Amino acid sequence: MCELFGVNSKNKVTINDYLKTFMSHSTKHPNGWGIAQFWGTIVNLEKEPKAAINSDYLSSRLEETIETENLIAHIRLATRGKMTYNNCHPFVKRDRSGRAWTLAHNGTIFKSEILDTYKEIEKGGTDSERILCHVIHEMDKKIEELGRDLSSEERLIIMDALIQEITESNKVNLLIYDGELLYVHTNMKGTLYYKREKDTVYFATVPLDQDLWEPVPMMQLLAFREGKQIFIGKEHAYEYFQEDFTPIYDWANL
Repeated sequence: MCELFGVNSKNKVTINDYLKTFMSHSTKHPNGWGIAQFWGTIVNLEKEPKAAINSDYLSSRLEETIETENLIAHIRLATRGKMTYNNCHPFVKRDRSGRAWTLAHNGTIFKSEILDTYKEIEKGGTDSERILCHVIHEMDKKIEELGRDLSSEERLIIMDALIQEITESNKVNLLIYDGELLYVHTNMKGTLYYKREKDTVYFATVPLDQDLWEPVPMMQLLAFREGKQIFIGKEHAYEYFQEDFTPIYDWANL
């Protein structure tokens, strides 16, 4: 299982401690790491196809102060696709309006004819990248139909429908940022949590400190802007079960 970490805030917050704890989990997720930060339409993407704890670059990077309003980070345990740069999360693609979409996925697509159609156009070989290809395809269709950029409300409607399409029989824990909204989804218990601090909300697969982290509501798309939840999507019935999964938190080693 991979791990996700995300931040959505109204103001800049320093997140070095969270990132250091998060990246330390790469002992169990050694197949790549990635961090995406955002400034308007600009995405700063840093990633490597190696264990985060073995990255001299990342070690040096985390010694510098990292302040951000929005961030998505990922550490990878490969289930689909080789250990290469193009298979490391997050993935970034732009729709035809120029909007950058950034996705990180903790899960597996076991069956989806819709997503299989993107195998020939993705850069890497992961089912996760194919989810983002589908997002871009659906956004582009609507942009072409309307002849203009999409509003946040229109993007939310498309994203909510897309989640309904791809979750049946699949594990779909997602963080997606479109330059304005952070979309969040989980359909497996015990695999995504959130923590609030004033105008900031943090998300993580495993709680990153001993503060109160609550389970993210399951089986419905959520969207956040500047640390506030602004959307709750239609609840679906596609909960994913993994019989041998038991969440265990070793608080002594946080």
